[in-house]
Amino acid sequence: MNDAPAAGARGAYGSGWFNAKYARGTLVWDGAADKLSVQVVSSGDDIAVADRSRYWAQGGISMNLQREDKWAAAAEAEHLPFAADKRLRSGLVYNADGQLWLLVTDTLCTAADFRSAVLQSVPGAGLEGIFLDGDGSSQMNADEAVLPGDSRPVVQMIALRSGE
Repeated sequence: MNDAPAAGARGAYGSGWFNAKYARGTLVWDGAADKLSVQVVSSGDDIAVADRSRYWAQGGISMNLQREDKWAAAAEAEHLPFAADKRLRSGLVYNADGQLWLLVTDTLCTAADFRSAVLQSVPGAGLEGIFLDGDGSSQMNADEAVLPGDSRPVVQMIALRSGE
């Protein structure tokens, strides 16, 4: 966030500054442009924003929701773990109006099934997003539901709040 990694010093191992081993889909909010995008980057240095003091980014794997012909090859290139296995899944998805959803499954599904459900259930045009870590770290604590995943400690969390 604003050129500071989630944990530790910028550029340090384990700080969150780098995507693990590969360039991967990263959801970026550019505060100066008030715009969300998915950028395939290797590190925080690669993120393109108008003002490096006004953004946040969350690494994952590109969903390529606008590119049915591209998503599976991109997920493989970005090394989406266990894509064909039925696992708990999570993701961040936005639409052209800038609405953002944090999605967590309570049932096991493949990456293709999860992506298909996103396309069928998230409203609005211009959908795009990323797969998050998933499986046991797919946890959620909301008024509507509590999903404990495998109850392991999760070092990083994402909190969403209504803009109202």
